[in-house]
Amino acid sequence: MSAVDVQDFIRQNRAVADQIETYRGYWESDKHWETRREFILRNMEDFEEVQLDQLLSLSMVWANHVFLGCRYSTELLEKVKEMAEGIVVEDAPVFRTRDEIIKNQQGR
Repeated sequence: MSAVDVQDFIRQNRAVADQIETYRGYWESDKHWETRREFILRNMEDFEEVQLDQLLSLSMVWANHVFLGCRYSTELLEKVKEMAEGIVVEDAPVFRTRDEIIKNQQGR
């Protein structure tokens, strides 16, 4: 589902779109929310209604990793990256660990 597909889905499924909008956090920028919403829409068919909290949690893990550089277990990151495959995040921040920075400094 591309960004255009997301917009088409929202126009055609207003009730679902309105429900999903209630999951937006007040702290989320438009850029942050639009990609997280796409993550939710792409994966919601794979989760039953009783599993909605799990999908929302996974969407936050993915967004926190992409936008804030949060780290999680390898298994969890692999799962959310697979779920987010094809989602384009323009101008995503690049994060480096302290060890990477030190290694780069020592190489000079």
